[in-house]
Amino acid sequence: MKTLTNKEEEIMDHYWTHGDMQIRELQACYEDPKPHVNTLATLVRILEEKGFLGHRALTARCFQYFAKITREEYHRNTLMSVVDRFFGKSYLKAVSALVKEEKISIEELKQLIDTIEKD
Repeated sequence: MKTLTNKEEEIMDHYWTHGDMQIRELQACYEDPKPHVNTLATLVRILEEKGFLGHRALTARCFQYFAKITREEYHRNTLMSVVDRFFGKSYLKAVSALVKEEKISIEELKQLIDTIEKD
């Protein structure tokens, strides 16, 4: 799966939160100063090319765009990509790094193991 820039991820967050939208509706999700419609249209087109968004024609010149993947799918694929690239496809190495950097405590790790064992 391709990665998203910060601006692309911001747009996808709007689609994941608000659902299907036209470009003008997307623009309304932003606070002032709002991005220009042409800027949003360009980014939406890029997101379509990357496979994150699709569209349906409402009229000959009016399109409604929709997310083709869920937020959870994106997060899962991004995590897998990070583990693959930076930890040699080893989730053990990734979790070990989190523990060593004190991003997750031993107690939290035990809680995680307990949760997994219950499922």
